[in-house]
Amino acid sequence: MAFSLGPLKFPSSLVCRATPTTSSSSSLAFDAAYIKRAAELADMSAGFTAPHPNYGCVIATTSGNGERVVVGEGYLYAQGTTPAELQVVEAAGESCRGATAYLNMEPNHCLGDQDAVSALVQAGIARVVIGIRHPLQHLRGKAVRALRNEGLLVDVLGEDLQCKTVEEGLKSCLLVNAPLLYRASCQVPFSVLKYAMTLDGKIAASSGHASWISSKKSRTRVFDMRGRSDAVIVGGNTVRRDNPRLTARHGGGHLPQRIVMSKSLDLPEVANLWDVTEVSTLVMTQRGAKKNFQKYLASKGVEVVEFEILNPKVVMEYLYDRGCLSVLWECGGTLAASAISSGVVHKVHAFVAPKIIGGKNAPSPVGELGMVEMSQALELIDVHYEQVGPDMLVSGFLQPVPDLTPVIPSVDETSAIDPTVSPYEASIIFFYKTWDPYGSFSNFSLHPIQLPDENGDNYSWPSVEHYYQAHKFVGLDDPVAKNCLEEIKSSKSPEEAARIGRRMQRQHPNLVRPDWESVKIDVMYRALKCKFSTYPNLTSMLLSTAGSVLVEASPHDLFWGGGRDGEGLNYLGRLLMQLRSEFLSDSAPNADDTSLRHDENQVQKLP
Repeated sequence: MAFSLGPLKFPSSLVCRATPTTSSSSSLAFDAAYIKRAAELADMSAGFTAPHPNYGCVIATTSGNGERVVVGEGYLYAQGTTPAELQVVEAAGESCRGATAYLNMEPNHCLGDQDAVSALVQAGIARVVIGIRHPLQHLRGKAVRALRNEGLLVDVLGEDLQCKTVEEGLKSCLLVNAPLLYRASCQVPFSVLKYAMTLDGKIAASSGHASWISSKKSRTRVFDMRGRSDAVIVGGNTVRRDNPRLTARHGGGHLPQRIVMSKSLDLPEVANLWDVTEVSTLVMTQRGAKKNFQKYLASKGVEVVEFEILNPKVVMEYLYDRGCLSVLWECGGTLAASAISSGVVHKVHAFVAPKIIGGKNAPSPVGELGMVEMSQALELIDVHYEQVGPDMLVSGFLQPVPDLTPVIPSVDETSAIDPTVSPYEASIIFFYKTWDPYGSFSNFSLHPIQLPDENGDNYSWPSVEHYYQAHKFVGLDDPVAKNCLEEIKSSKSPEEAARIGRRMQRQHPNLVRPDWESVKIDVMYRALKCKFSTYPNLTSMLLSTAGSVLVEASPHDLFWGGGRDGEGLNYLGRLLMQLRSEFLSDSAPNADDTSLRHDENQVQKLP
């Protein structure tokens, strides 16, 4: 549909950093408003179709009198339907010539699906503003490159446009596709815990009666939440106590799969969930539980899946493999506590009713988490409060929405270390164990290197790790330190060398050379350069990663590795990227030879 929203007015005094072509404050304000609108449009199919990547598109142009006018907008209704971009350009027609398209997320662009990019190019769009890049690695950056190759100006929020004005627009784009972002980042579906409780924190009376704690308006909101989910999960207690239907009941919309988690299968033979006429039910249990009851459920059309050990984590992994994007937990306190403890709950919706029920044994929404001090309490982030009828809906995230922009190292650091890397479009190559595809990058790989020992004599070190650990104790006149150095040199494996060196460093920190913290990067780099210079196949492997960010994926080493959540400094990856950059420079025509000392000085400049 094509229509005009008329002129939009925004404050003119804004301090921002933007590309030269979009440097005016008012232009950035329009960009932010239209991106937010694209995100709002993207969310319009939620609850009516199965969860899918949400796309919205707004096309705006400047009228003859200088006013910004929307000439078309649309959204992707469901997977496999007409792309939002194609809908909008067809509706806007010739008004697209020279206009700007606003997309909440980078569109699909691959061999089998190029409709969105083609539509924008053929319509004569001059500029495209994109909220976030596609979170799936095989699609990330492809549409951006394709559009730029066709001569369109492409600005991506957080990259080309960075200021407080566009932060809210970027946040809207992250939230509307939070399920896809969590799936891409965590390899589990986006999980939301929902519960209703009284003002004194009870989800039922002491008798177990719970109908109804929340108001009708709140319960209608829950139907909408279910419609936005691929699956709704309850435990056996909820089935026995409440006999729920778990339907969306909003009239013709999406119906999520219903899932029951029960280790023992101590479930009633008659239950609303065993009626699979309109929507399927999946029962998850432990292997061997009540085989006869499993057969009974199968006869009713209920699917039963057995696990060796049933817990929320394996269930989420299973649902991820089944392609789920979003899951709603509507369980009791015991299962809710287990899900939170397992780290699979990302967001919480709590409906608080202005009622007091009391009761020493009345259940609470979350069971035992093992916390004994208030300082251990989990705090929600990005908290929102909304009155729904007489109730208060409190919503917030237990885990932040993932930002998949490569940050290891940072944008500026990446360019400084290796100018060939585009930090926003680069793929990320992880290496950790030596048996990984890029395990030879590890300092633990068994590639002997020839470098001087503590006496200056040429010595064959079994691995980079041997050399690194030994040099913690080089130059010391203490017999214990000398003995430790010899143990490291003669150790049979890199793991053993590391164990000896780390143990001595922990137990006798005074025996470690006093300048170790200032020279350890140099030591590692010297060994890495020797290793990759000695083995041509390793050099080729390193050069084959040109353009990619290298990350040592150790979850616990926050200096050499990237850490569990990207919080590590990743110095090993940084050194390999610098080494790769130098090798590429040396292989270029007329490249100057670079000495080992020059390389070491360059490493010292790393932040």
